[in-house]
Amino acid sequence: MSNMDMKKMHFDTRAIHAGYHRDSDFGALATPIYQTSTFTFTSADHAMGVFSGQIPGYDYTRAGNPTIRVFEEKIAELEHGEDAVAASSGMGAISSTLLGLLHSGDHIVCGNTVYGCTDVVMREILPDFGITATFVDTADLAAVEAAITPNTKMIYFETPANPTLHVTDIAAVAGLKAKHPGIRVVVDNTFAPPPVQMPLTLGADVVVHSVTKYINGHGDVIGGVVVGTKDDIAAIRSRAVGKMTGTPLTPFCAYMIIRGMKTMGLRVRQHCENALALARYLESCPCVEKVYYPGLESMGADYEVAKRQMNGLYGGMISFVMKDGYNGHSAFDAAKKVMDAVEIPAIAVSLGDPDSLIQHPAAMTHVKVPKDVREQVGITDGMIRFSVGLEDVQDLIEDFRQAFAAL
Repeated sequence: MSNMDMKKMHFDTRAIHAGYHRDSDFGALATPIYQTSTFTFTSADHAMGVFSGQIPGYDYTRAGNPTIRVFEEKIAELEHGEDAVAASSGMGAISSTLLGLLHSGDHIVCGNTVYGCTDVVMREILPDFGITATFVDTADLAAVEAAITPNTKMIYFETPANPTLHVTDIAAVAGLKAKHPGIRVVVDNTFAPPPVQMPLTLGADVVVHSVTKYINGHGDVIGGVVVGTKDDIAAIRSRAVGKMTGTPLTPFCAYMIIRGMKTMGLRVRQHCENALALARYLESCPCVEKVYYPGLESMGADYEVAKRQMNGLYGGMISFVMKDGYNGHSAFDAAKKVMDAVEIPAIAVSLGDPDSLIQHPAAMTHVKVPKDVREQVGITDGMIRFSVGLEDVQDLIEDFRQAFAAL
């Protein structure tokens, strides 16, 4: 197995076999959990060689661990990166990327619609370290370029964005690097993991994920990962994950993620199929003002870009806005009533689970984002975000039908 040329294999084969190393002790098929904080050495010279990097090996799990390494190699292969470093959460991966690659005095051009905690880090925390950010619509190439300054070192965005599902043309943004050398393009690919979208193949330099979501896929692990070049990952691992943030993934969580990834292709394709069917149904509902899903032609330019870069799959996330004044309900009240009336989805944040999840971005995931900023990008009080699960889609449609009927 370990001799297979992964470059010749298709996605589902790589998701199962990439990163696998035959257990040298007992031949275990499943990756063993190396649940240890530290590692021993056969001699003083051996220890010194490992610590100096002259001999391959592990010294302390904060800096690396065989179980975690299997996951890192697997996701690097799936994202077409040279290397990867795992973190204990999605925010651990994002913060480690920022702190590992940026310095005081640097500037970021950031998408104006990002996860609420990412927004807080960019807007409120990084300035304390002398790192500033300008927020723009990254789908507007002219706006991105206009925001670039001599000290801009990074363009950071999500696509599709959380929760508006706004799509940025990764290749077009990456094309700006030719005129502005020294800038890295960093893409949060949580909403559209492989096999949906591979930003590195489109010119991005770094990809971050909340592994908690689709990559693990079962709602029982918190984790994050960064994928990129060997040099960038080495800097993030050494400066941030291993030292400043000290946020390595645990071996047990890595084991769970590796197990989840073996069905990743099957799961993600079904999420996408269910989401497209549900999005089309929601568009037909008179109580719904607008549906945000990249696979809908009504998304206009977002749909056209998604067709080019999302490999015929459009993700498992839908956001939709309730119609203000429908049967006398405000959009906000209608959103709350629908969330309370549906029976299958749980009211919860996160996404990518087998279970469908429903939440209210303005009052939950993005509550810390200033109200005027939220509304400017379309995160209104009538918006509902829905993580489409793996239940039968007809059951989900019928559930929404009965919930809407109660309005």
